[in-house]
Amino acid sequence: MSSMALSLGEPMAAPLQRIVIRGFKSIRECSLDLRQLTLLIGGNGSGKSNFVQVFGLLHEVVSQRLQAFALREGGPESLLHFGQKTTEHVAIDLVFGPNAYRLILAPTQGDSLFVKEELCYYWGPGQSRPYTEPLGTAHAESQLQTEAFRQPGKVASYVLDSISSWRVYHFHDTSPASKVKQLCDIGDNAVLRKDAGNLAAFLLRLRDTALPQYTQIVSTIRKVAPFFLDFQLREVPGSPGKTRLEWQEKGADSYFSGHSFSDGTLRFICLATLLLQPNLPATILLDEPELGLHPYAIHVLAGLLRAASHRTQVIVSTQSVTLVNQFEPADILVVERSGGASTFRYMSEPEVSEWLNDYGLGDLWEKNVLGGRPSA
Repeated sequence: MSSMALSLGEPMAAPLQRIVIRGFKSIRECSLDLRQLTLLIGGNGSGKSNFVQVFGLLHEVVSQRLQAFALREGGPESLLHFGQKTTEHVAIDLVFGPNAYRLILAPTQGDSLFVKEELCYYWGPGQSRPYTEPLGTAHAESQLQTEAFRQPGKVASYVLDSISSWRVYHFHDTSPASKVKQLCDIGDNAVLRKDAGNLAAFLLRLRDTALPQYTQIVSTIRKVAPFFLDFQLREVPGSPGKTRLEWQEKGADSYFSGHSFSDGTLRFICLATLLLQPNLPATILLDEPELGLHPYAIHVLAGLLRAASHRTQVIVSTQSVTLVNQFEPADILVVERSGGASTFRYMSEPEVSEWLNDYGLGDLWEKNVLGGRPSA
């Protein structure tokens, strides 16, 4: 940890500056200084989704749901790099603002994981060494939340605020049974849920409290779905305290439910709402957000991602040539698999400067100039 360079700043929820991952699934070792905007590209099975899943793991850990996560994911054999015989533990080190966090997870005899080590750090102005706050060892669940509640305003609370504000979003499920199409509580509107299950309640709050941003969301949806007029957001008659996604088509008097949207349109609505909301999470992670989108919608999405990256940190895993074509070499993190382990490298402009006169980055990726293709 002492080798990590730390920057100083106000102790608050912060984007992630540096991450070190050891022993998680296909990631034997990964050490990255993260940028404000990152697009992960790579072949199927290269490790992009595993990288994104690290953030899901962190969210479950600090929410004291490690045991449920480990059980759901198949235990240590599924989570440790090549299993317990090869890898003793998962280690994650994070640096954000003046704070840092270390987490080490080890297997139990009962086919689960436990918190082997957990530490918080703080580098204040003028400090030659960090203030270190150990959170104990050999716990079934993280003690970060407990310590943050015990000492509000101290380092653990700032660490918890930051990690909790890094959010992984998946809007892939648009089936008839998906939560985004069902009734939801009107009061469930503080943050957009990772599956947009409270989309109607969240949009209702934006319409009532952040009209300029709500109006921008509606106008952006119209670029991709010209038939769309506006949402009809209300308490559902006969269901007190409940709302659901309803909308009006141009030239129509009746209202339609979320079931009437195509899968691609509904996913784009979720993405536009996430990226145009007034108060963004400190870090946003999206896994293949282009799924089901028309090429023009992907162009619009690229603009939303770039604009959001000026306000927050954005990390995207993608398989879309069209999406990659909209970005610069410095935005691209190439993920490949070598010797059974995932490798990660940011691109540099000189690698492709001559090619860019005639091709987009996505085209170069498709032609295997950038790497990030399936390999043995």
